[in-house]
Amino acid sequence: MTDAPAAIIAGAGIAGLTAALAMARQGLPVRIYERAPDLTEVGAGLQLSPNATRLLARLGVLDVLGDRAVRPQAVTLMRAGNLSPLAQVRLGDAGETRWNAPYLVAHRADLQSALLERARSEASIKVVTGALVEKSELLKDGGVRLHIRRDDAIEDVHTPLLIAADGVWSHSRRLVRSSVRSRFTGYIAWRATLPVAEARAALGDALVADRVTAFLDPAFHLVAYPISGGRAINLVVILPGEVPLNAWAQDVDDTPLKKTLARVNPALGRLAGSESASWTVWPVHAVNPADAWTSPQGVALIGDAAHAVPPFAAQGAGMAIEDAVVLARLLVGAAGEPASALATYEAARKPRVIRVARRGAFNRFTWHARGAVALARDMVLRGRGDNALMADFDWLYGFDAEAPEHF
Repeated sequence: MTDAPAAIIAGAGIAGLTAALAMARQGLPVRIYERAPDLTEVGAGLQLSPNATRLLARLGVLDVLGDRAVRPQAVTLMRAGNLSPLAQVRLGDAGETRWNAPYLVAHRADLQSALLERARSEASIKVVTGALVEKSELLKDGGVRLHIRRDDAIEDVHTPLLIAADGVWSHSRRLVRSSVRSRFTGYIAWRATLPVAEARAALGDALVADRVTAFLDPAFHLVAYPISGGRAINLVVILPGEVPLNAWAQDVDDTPLKKTLARVNPALGRLAGSESASWTVWPVHAVNPADAWTSPQGVALIGDAAHAVPPFAAQGAGMAIEDAVVLARLLVGAAGEPASALATYEAARKPRVIRVARRGAFNRFTWHARGAVALARDMVLRGRGDNALMADFDWLYGFDAEAPEHF
């Protein structure tokens, strides 16, 4: 059995790499085991609201990410049927002044690359790829024993703390919960990226390249925003459906997607059928945030492993980043006995994530509303001013996860 550092992290995605950087900042050495032989992030874009970017800035990640991220000037809500605007939430300078951090959009691969570059610059972080946590067990006297498979060899590792950052289909969740399966929500996410000129050719003035635009319809919603330094537009369409596998980025027949968008609006149909659009589909799964996140013997779930929430509030990455920095701060001084810190972490984070999940559920209801509910939504949105719309997000974007009052 080999010696282990202060913590082992399972998974080198956004949650795991952020946790490693946050631990290193607190002087806690960590080792990350990642099953993939190469760290290539699947998916396309993601939104990083100020509650996340303020933390990434403190970890030195935004400096590395640089101009690969884009700072949109607004979030605009539009009716998909006639492409008429409903409301706009200002971002850019106005948002950064209000929430003391920028709102950014980026390609997932660019963020993961920046996190990995920062992690590899820290002597106290070791990233081991091609390493599968094949088996794990809680020890009676505390800690976790891991069996790590690399090629044909098995490494037996003991750690006082396992940070499970292995995503919505986490294998480590069983150490904490009796019910470990995620729940399929009945929605699927279609994703593609297009060159800006091609996206604009389809949608014309309805697509402004320097903002996040959400097109709302009872059958679906489509979100478009710039990534890759503004050279491309990320497209995500959320609509009810089923897919054959529990796996990311599946290639399936996109004819139903194109027909749905074209039926609602021909311009959206042209967008879906663009020559460069290579659509992949993701099943939207959820993990109940009210269930246990930790074991006093030395396990902490973070990010989607703890509380995967559907993307209706665009906070998946944000909640994972918040989890990571809060856990790291609480572990300082735990001296190999993390039980108390883990209990405090779970108690501190649950109310926040549950509130975010409820906001996402509210967004899903209103964005996909029809009939009288949709008319009432449109009337309310059109009647609210800029300050009122921005104030709606103060609790979410203005939140500083490291502020003393949150511990």
